[in-house]
Amino acid sequence: MKNYDNFFFPSDNLEESRKFYSDILGLPTKFDFSQQGMIAFKVGEEESAIIIKDKNKFPNAQPAIWIEVEDVRKLYPELKEKGVKFLAEPFKIRTGWAVEFTDPSGNLLGITDYKND
Repeated sequence: MKNYDNFFFPSDNLEESRKFYSDILGLPTKFDFSQQGMIAFKVGEEESAIIIKDKNKFPNAQPAIWIEVEDVRKLYPELKEKGVKFLAEPFKIRTGWAVEFTDPSGNLLGITDYKND
């Protein structure tokens, strides 16, 4: 586990959330994929972002923390062998690979890498 990657929050109203994070909290936009249902906001100089997910596009969205790892596809079977219950197989994202799982209390976590091959 290398570092925090991103923090995800679901939104009932993407435009209202955009205004809250940008106008009220003053966070700059890192990326705006509103058409795909996501907007990311920078916090300081950190690479990690707060990503708001539109529940109209992602009805099962819930708060989640993703952690950057060296290689998702390599770590996945190792964690699975240790009993981690994954929600799906690793999947391709814009920047590499990711996969999500829950901890024993049901909190959503994910691991992601930047192996965009």
